[in-house]
Amino acid sequence: MSGKKIPVHVAVIPDGNRRWARERGLNPSEGHRVAAEKRMPEILRKAREIGIKYMTIWGLSTENLKKRSKPELDFLFKMFKQLVDRNLPEFIKDKVRFNVIGRIGELPVDVQGKIKEAKEKTKNFERYYFTLALNYGGRDEILRAINSILQEGLREVSKEVFSQYLDTYYMPDPDLIIRTGKEKRFSGFMLWQSEYSELYFSDLYFPDFTADEFEKAILEFAKRERRFGK
Repeated sequence: MSGKKIPVHVAVIPDGNRRWARERGLNPSEGHRVAAEKRMPEILRKAREIGIKYMTIWGLSTENLKKRSKPELDFLFKMFKQLVDRNLPEFIKDKVRFNVIGRIGELPVDVQGKIKEAKEKTKNFERYYFTLALNYGGRDEILRAINSILQEGLREVSKEVFSQYLDTYYMPDPDLIIRTGKEKRFSGFMLWQSEYSELYFSDLYFPDFTADEFEKAILEFAKRERRFGK
């Protein structure tokens, strides 16, 4: 993609894992497995190949944590821990800093431990950033930021200051947000940060959203003219 306009930060809403599995007569967990073991790692590799510095993927919403069954959540957490174990050596080799945003304190203790381990081993890297949103919701993030501001006794803040209280304080707003799975909505993802994000919706379920499909989205982004309200 030499000479093309490359986004600095791409965020992905990887929707459709369960529907993908059900339409094939499979257990819904199979969709999650394919997403975690195949699609997510290959998309992250493609992003680094293209030169995208920041990648964020929404793994679990606050609503998912409340409404999904315990067996499904247990499987998702197992997949998360395996995702870290399998990809951490590659993250270290490619100097990828790993982070998780959301209500981390409400996740299982072993999951919190895996997050801490991966963050510690990659904390000094600045070449690439991979952020996984777990137990994350946009409204929840904004409310937590407001409560933190109130606790500090601040009565007025600028947009720039407010952004520093969000989970995403360490990264730029996403240039491009991709959603798979046919739905044409954000479902509360990065409500504050998406003000000027370009949007790309794919009818493919995430298990079918290959690295080549990801690259198509980046090429589409390169054709657009961003005005930022001008």
